[in-house]
Amino acid sequence: MITLFLAQTHCFIVRYVSSSVIWRGRLWWTESLGSTQKNTMRLEKCYFCSSTVYPGHGIQFVRNDCKIFRFCRGKCHKAFKKKRNPRKTRWTKAFRKAAGKDLAVDPSFEFEKHRNVPVKYDRALWQNTVEALKKVETIKLKRQAQFIKNRLKEGKRLRKVEDIQEVKKNIHLIKSPAGLQKKKATQGVVEVIQDSSSEEEDDEEEQMEAVEAN
Repeated sequence: MITLFLAQTHCFIVRYVSSSVIWRGRLWWTESLGSTQKNTMRLEKCYFCSSTVYPGHGIQFVRNDCKIFRFCRGKCHKAFKKKRNPRKTRWTKAFRKAAGKDLAVDPSFEFEKHRNVPVKYDRALWQNTVEALKKVETIKLKRQAQFIKNRLKEGKRLRKVEDIQEVKKNIHLIKSPAGLQKKKATQGVVEVIQDSSSEEEDDEEEQMEAVEAN
C-alpha cells in the first residue's frame, strides 16, 4: 500500500513493506516475516556529506518527481534545504575530493555501482561477489591511506626547510654543549682560586694577631 501526502513543495511517502517502513521521511527497519537471512542490512550514503546511513537512522526526503534524498542527520538536511553546495562546504566528502584531499580517481571505485541490469541468481556468483567486495574495500582503504600519506609529504618537507632556515638565522642564540662544559670548568677553577686566596688571607690575619699579642 502506498499513500502520498502532498504539501506545497514537499512530498512525503508512506510505504508499508515486509522489510522496511518509511514514515514522513524517517526510516525504521523491521524484521522481514519468514526471512531466513539475518544480520543483513542495506547501507545508504548521505546525499550531502556522503557518510554512511544505517537502517533506523537518518532522514529520507522524497521530492515531487519521486527522487529520493537520504541524509544522515538534521545538519545535512538543513544544508540541503538551504540549497548549499556540498562541493563548497568544507566538512563534506565532495569538498575533500574536489580539493584533492581525498582519493577521487581510482579503478577500485568502478566496482561499486548501481546497475539496472538484472542478473539471474546464482549462489556461487553471489558468494564470490561478496568476497570480492571485501577485498576491494580493503584495497580501497589502503590506497586512500597511501594517497593521504603522499599528500602530506610535501608539507613535512616544507616545514623541515623552514626549521633549518630558522636555525641558520638564529644560530648565534644557540650554545654548544662543549662550550657550556668549558664554561663550567673555568667557573670551577675560579672558585677554587678564590677559596685558596681567602684561606691565605685568613692565615696572614692570624699571624698578624699573634705578632701583636707577643
